[in-house]
Amino acid sequence: MWKPSFNRWKAERNRLASYVFQPFMLSCIPALCLAVYWWSGQPGLIALTVGLPLVFILLSGTRLWIDAELHSRTTKNGLFTRDGFETFVEQCLETADKRGLYTAAFIVELEDQDVLTARHGQSAADTVLRCTADRIVSALRDSDAVTQCGDSRFAICLSAVRQLDLELCIQLSGRIQAAIEEPVSVDGTSIYVTAAIGFCQGSWVSDRDSKKFLDNCHTALREAKQNGPSAIRAFSDEMRQRVQTKTELREDVREALENGHIVPWFQPQISTDTGRVTGFEALARWSHPDRGMIPPNEFLPAIEEAALLERLAEIMIFHALTAVRAWDAAGADVPQVGVNFAGPELNNPRLVEKVQWELDRFDLTPDRLAVEILETVISDTPGDMVARNVKRLGELGCRIDLDDFGTGHASIASIRRFSVGRIKIDRSFVMKSDRDPEQQRMISAILTMAERLNVETLAEGVETVGEHALLAQLGCNHVQGFGIGKPMPFDQTLSWIAAHNAKLADAPAILQSRAK
Repeated sequence: MWKPSFNRWKAERNRLASYVFQPFMLSCIPALCLAVYWWSGQPGLIALTVGLPLVFILLSGTRLWIDAELHSRTTKNGLFTRDGFETFVEQCLETADKRGLYTAAFIVELEDQDVLTARHGQSAADTVLRCTADRIVSALRDSDAVTQCGDSRFAICLSAVRQLDLELCIQLSGRIQAAIEEPVSVDGTSIYVTAAIGFCQGSWVSDRDSKKFLDNCHTALREAKQNGPSAIRAFSDEMRQRVQTKTELREDVREALENGHIVPWFQPQISTDTGRVTGFEALARWSHPDRGMIPPNEFLPAIEEAALLERLAEIMIFHALTAVRAWDAAGADVPQVGVNFAGPELNNPRLVEKVQWELDRFDLTPDRLAVEILETVISDTPGDMVARNVKRLGELGCRIDLDDFGTGHASIASIRRFSVGRIKIDRSFVMKSDRDPEQQRMISAILTMAERLNVETLAEGVETVGEHALLAQLGCNHVQGFGIGKPMPFDQTLSWIAAHNAKLADAPAILQSRAK
């Protein structure tokens, strides 16, 4: 309560001083003296001649004190301190609200700063940051404020002006970006950087809340970073709704996991030789009681942010192995089920024991479980725990599937080291492969490598008969995708298997088995 009142008092005092010291006000002093003499005679004139110098001295000292205070809030290179910047933002919002003016705030982040540091060293990275700060300050007016709000982030607030629309903010962002991305010379080497910018106009913050104002900028920056290098994004109502939805999902996800709202759906995998079902992949699906089906790309990040990926893996394994037992009981021939494992689960020292306990619990052999691991997890693993767990799961007898192959940087040595039994070719290579010769060459190269390594292959994202036929012709062992079967709840799998096997029985035998 005290700080906003104090700030308002300082602003009014500073405004009064700026009016008093205007030239036209000084020219009015003789007229003021005559008016006072006419109104109250000699006593009033004496009081004015004594009091007026005191007013000027007080206001002059006030201006000097305010200027000194403002200077104390800035660093040597023209950047505001954090506290000074927050006060500046509060004053800008208040001034814009009272006078019908406009302001905006920006968050600028240098991208891939860790890569720059690893390649050129910390000293070069510090030089780039200092140069960036100087360039941002130079691109703005003296009345604007800049502060460093992170290792590679800068916050900007524009002083209130009469005109500042969306187009002007975009143009200013582009000018700042162009200035930052000029090469920086360090020890004779030109270093190039890119910068993402998120901004918010003051009109989006009606309650003068400086924290919300800057939070909106950070939200816009996250959106920009998701849309490629050197992206610029403005905060919008749609963005606000997405943030609100994500917040709600984070709050609901724990309850959804425990109440059985998040369960696996199963997508079939078939052999290109025989057409028989060779397995199912368990894919997490969330049936929300109010919002209906929520896409995985919305709720999986919420699960990760809530640090519940391990709990999700436990639920997926339990339901997947339950499904295997049910298929066996129904006489359906489903050799295995695949479950995705992410970094947090693979870093658990007790993972192998947990998997072994679940297999024993359902009286299943390890070969009935396929452990699906993203290629990026293998290539980016920082320590030995992931390698230890993957290796021990393979030794236990589980099949190791390398998922989304071709999108990461897993080496051939990694495939051998982790005892990978099958690589899953990413759908980006499969899409339109029956019409694109370049796609066909890429698939052929992957299949040739897999054959030399004695590793099986499965193509994901197969959607058309042409893609299916081409993959069979090129020698891919298994296929999976909407063209084969969409993910489905468990209670639909038995009828799907029966219908699929019936179609196989009616089809003419035109395929010949290939030697593996």
